[in-house]
Amino acid sequence: MDALTSSDRVDPVSLEPVDQALIDRMWDFADPDVSAERFRAASEDGLRPTVERAVLATQLARALGLQGRFGEAFAVLDGIAGSFEPVQEAVDGPDAASVAPAGGGPVPAEVRARVAIERGRLHVADGRPADSVPDLTLAVREAAQAGSPFLVLDALHMLALHDAGHEEEWAAEGLDLLEGRRDPRTLRWGIALHHNLGWVKHDGGRTAAALVEFERAVEIADRYGSAEQQQVTRWSVGRCLRTLGRTDEALELQRSLAALRPDDPYVQAEIEALTAGEPTIEA
Repeated sequence: MDALTSSDRVDPVSLEPVDQALIDRMWDFADPDVSAERFRAASEDGLRPTVERAVLATQLARALGLQGRFGEAFAVLDGIAGSFEPVQEAVDGPDAASVAPAGGGPVPAEVRARVAIERGRLHVADGRPADSVPDLTLAVREAAQAGSPFLVLDALHMLALHDAGHEEEWAAEGLDLLEGRRDPRTLRWGIALHHNLGWVKHDGGRTAAALVEFERAVEIADRYGSAEQQQVTRWSVGRCLRTLGRTDEALELQRSLAALRPDDPYVQAEIEALTAGEPTIEA
């Protein structure tokens, strides 16, 4: 399943990557409507560099997808390449077309990677996960050409969720890529990779191995993740403990989570299952 080969090279259109922190600040995943408004305004701001506007447009598409507005979202992605009309430089020759001036030029690999990732996400959100696999596989290669481990990992973690039968191979590729990384924002992908791999193993009946993955996800979430990720990964540890029959430990953990977030329905469902045998909400 290795989508990267020795022939992959960094894109000759060498541009500064768009700051992921800028994108993170603009996102409010609890309110995709507000997020879409922010990304639309930013992507239409003519004072921003072309590449930045294109990248922010990919996030507009993602926000539209979270609202179920799939047709609009795909249309946004389809229109991004038009921002990079070829510009003929004064210098003639075979390399002229590879120059990317501020106002236009070839579509940079970072933009191509982000467009492919968001196409994949839209297919998943629209209930067609199998359709996401070609786009996400392309995204891995484009992100590698962009020299962006962050985007490679974004695509790999999606493939590890949605490429049926190959989840563990994609997860392993992502975990290998994380080795030796130092950027905390990139290292955060380890949470999703271990957590999702845990569920693949849990649902496949390898519960003890799943617990190892969930516990590793907790460790990484505590170092690099958000409060939400810390809550979710601990919930999964508790759910796995219940499967293993370690119900006292599971109940203690779920009650500690309930103390932090009393309105979490998944935690409450687990507590009910552990104390009264009521049905639970599965992950």
